[in-house]
Amino acid sequence: MKKAIYLITFTILGVLIAFLAYALIEVWYIDLLIKNFQKYNLNFSWAQLTLINQILSVIFITSGAIIGYFQGIFWWKKLYEK
Repeated sequence: MKKAIYLITFTILGVLIAFLAYALIEVWYIDLLIKNFQKYNLNFSWAQLTLINQILSVIFITSGAIIGYFQGIFWWKKLYEK
């Protein structure tokens, strides 16, 4: 039971860190787009950029959960199984 809670909390931590990183990148890039859309749009329209935004959010959150889970396994072995 203790290990399951440990892994769940590490997974949640991974999701939170990934969400924070994604939010910081998104705010930075949207600021660039607002200042000079023609220079920073990479030849995409707003609709295409919105789709890319949604895809990247899923990738970030999923990868955060996976990395958090495996970090939980790693630190569980380091702290409790030695």
